[in-house]
Amino acid sequence: MVAMTDRNRALLERLWPMEGQLVLSAEAEHELRTEDYVLEMPQSGERIIGRDKMRSMQREYPAPPSIEIQRITGEGDHFVVLGRSDYGGEIYYVADVVEFTDGRIARETRIYGSPFEPPAWRAKYAE
Repeated sequence: MVAMTDRNRALLERLWPMEGQLVLSAEAEHELRTEDYVLEMPQSGERIIGRDKMRSMQREYPAPPSIEIQRITGEGDHFVVLGRSDYGGEIYYVADVVEFTDGRIARETRIYGSPFEPPAWRAKYAE
């Protein structure tokens, strides 16, 4: 279990480095995914099935966001990647649930949320 956890975590850290910009191309990412890879984005209702479709979508993406990874947590074949994406000044926080099969990414569920001001009544609880 530990060896698979380390290998899967290393793959995620290569895909989304904790420091700096993304370094992998759509072609390099393509090799990290299973043939029947699935990406789900509940907010938009999109479901992209197949790593070839994912690579095509990435190639056509008009202005990819910058991504700051804040945390990677998990073990075995299940991880969560937390990050902050900047779409040219429009900020979204991302929780990406990542599932592996045989050392490759088989499924991702990306959940996006916009920052908001907390309600005043909670101020006494927050730091």
